[in-house]
Amino acid sequence: MGEGIGSYKKKRVTPFPKECTFSKKDWDVLTGYWFPVAAVEEVAEKPIGIKLLDVHLVLYRVDRKIIVARDLCLHRGVPLSMGWVDGDDIVCPYHGFRYGPEGDCTGIPAHPGAKISPRLCINIYPTVERYGLVWTSIASDEEDIPELPAWEDEGYLNILPPSIDIAGSAGRQMEGFLDVSHFAWVHSESFADRNNQIVPSYKVDKTEYGLHVEYLSSVSNYGKGMKHLEPANFEWLRVFDIFPPLAARLTVHFPYDGKLHILNCASPVSARKTRMFSPMARNFDVDAPIEDTYEFNLQIFNEDRAMVENQKPEELPLDLQAEAHIAADKTSIAYRKLLRELGLGSNYTS
Repeated sequence: MGEGIGSYKKKRVTPFPKECTFSKKDWDVLTGYWFPVAAVEEVAEKPIGIKLLDVHLVLYRVDRKIIVARDLCLHRGVPLSMGWVDGDDIVCPYHGFRYGPEGDCTGIPAHPGAKISPRLCINIYPTVERYGLVWTSIASDEEDIPELPAWEDEGYLNILPPSIDIAGSAGRQMEGFLDVSHFAWVHSESFADRNNQIVPSYKVDKTEYGLHVEYLSSVSNYGKGMKHLEPANFEWLRVFDIFPPLAARLTVHFPYDGKLHILNCASPVSARKTRMFSPMARNFDVDAPIEDTYEFNLQIFNEDRAMVENQKPEELPLDLQAEAHIAADKTSIAYRKLLRELGLGSNYTS
């Protein structure tokens, strides 16, 4: 398991971003959830700047621990990601202000003997390292991370493909991941078939964590060059477990008891930009070149990205009268209803 949440002695209050692309209502809801913001291996001693829900954050490593803080020196507003780490402190490059791992200002070079005001304390956000990713939350200290049990199973190979940036909303990306009727059209070059268009009936179950969907069809999950591996008349079971607001786990049941688990984690950089993380685990082909998996995963997500980046409206409409629906959209409809129940607006823009 990953490292747990650290202790924080000061109440953390993050102001609503001045140029926020979310409505205040949606932002308030979404800041109460946890999202991945970077791969663990990306974070070194040199600070890096990222954005989550239009909040600028800085990530850096102190004594093997990853710190996530607001990317702003309180003295003159310079991003701390422009600075560097010295010992346990991050140093602002403008006037040398230093901040410790709990956010306290530990040094003002211009006045080395002066008493430092306790108000000089930057926001430090909780962090958890799991599935090779750094997770954090803007407003919640209560860990809320979707489950991927296979990651801890020694019989599985863990895979973390590079993240993918999408110039589109996280809600639209999530819905595309859950959609089963687009396979024949969007993924005909990677794994699906234009001649296999029919969507068999399926049901959606509401659970304590969100939604559970089991979808059985003849649409193969093998890539185009691997169809010969599929037994005759094999039926593919795809199981979706949805963890609102923006994560879902897909389990694909392969022939000969093979299983592939993919955790789709849409991190909302802003209302119109999403950083996609997709840790996965499989119990077959554990010795196959990992680069082949990266390439296949990228092909599929790029096929989806072309749709997400061009949908109108850009946001995911939670008003069910805003778009037409068909029977194959059961999961999408249930997902939209669930987001409304979380308190998100009818024109959810994340």
